[in-house]
Amino acid sequence: MSMELRSVLSAPVRQAPRACGIPHACPGTRDHGHVQLEPITWERLTESLADRIAAPPPEERGPSPTPTPGPWRRVAVDGAPPVRTGAFADRLAGALRVRGLPAQVIAADDFLRAASLRFEFGKQDPDAYYDVWYDTGALWREVFDPLEPDGDGRVLPDLRAASADRPTRSPRVQLPAGGVMLLHGPFLLGRWFPFDLSVHLGLSAGALERQTEEGERWKLPAFARYDEEVGPARTADVFVRAEDPRRPAWTGSAAQAQ
Repeated sequence: MSMELRSVLSAPVRQAPRACGIPHACPGTRDHGHVQLEPITWERLTESLADRIAAPPPEERGPSPTPTPGPWRRVAVDGAPPVRTGAFADRLAGALRVRGLPAQVIAADDFLRAASLRFEFGKQDPDAYYDVWYDTGALWREVFDPLEPDGDGRVLPDLRAASADRPTRSPRVQLPAGGVMLLHGPFLLGRWFPFDLSVHLGLSAGALERQTEEGERWKLPAFARYDEEVGPARTADVFVRAEDPRRPAWTGSAAQAQ
């Protein structure tokens, strides 16, 4: 792939982050490189994050006779396929609904470009996988723009069925004011998406290789590039080490204090 084409396809659609609506989770670089990780269970992690998302923004705290719903909240669950970001996003959405918050889970894999674009440089080009496969413009237009303060909250849950390579033509979903949109999948950070909270489920390079199926290992250089260029373990608001799926560890109280 030419450098010129790569720069065009990977350029962010927006040039500035937006104001956030979750306490202690405004956009910015987090340095988790020197933070000691704390062991935690998936159940406790889910409950802690749900409490954090459900907490009212600072401007809504304190005495108020008729508090109004805050803006829609936008959460990233970022990670490579072996960490099963969709399963965790679904679990977190369930915990949010128990707390009275409507939640809509959206998969980045349902916003792929057409096969003619994805496979222009072959079906196993890791740079194309990183730069071209995901339709970031459609995610901005169909998911994030409706959740702007002046938006109507009507998001498109999916765009294209990758297996059949045709548009899904799904109807828009109304996310009520104060609801939460959870976008999950790979390569979500470093694209200027206006997340109010970003969670990265991370694996070491060795663990990622061991847990990736043989036929999918051609994608590994794309994740190495993502780690080098974006550093998701550092830039995410919350970093979860998922080396052993039975024993996760996270930034814990250090992340909560940011």
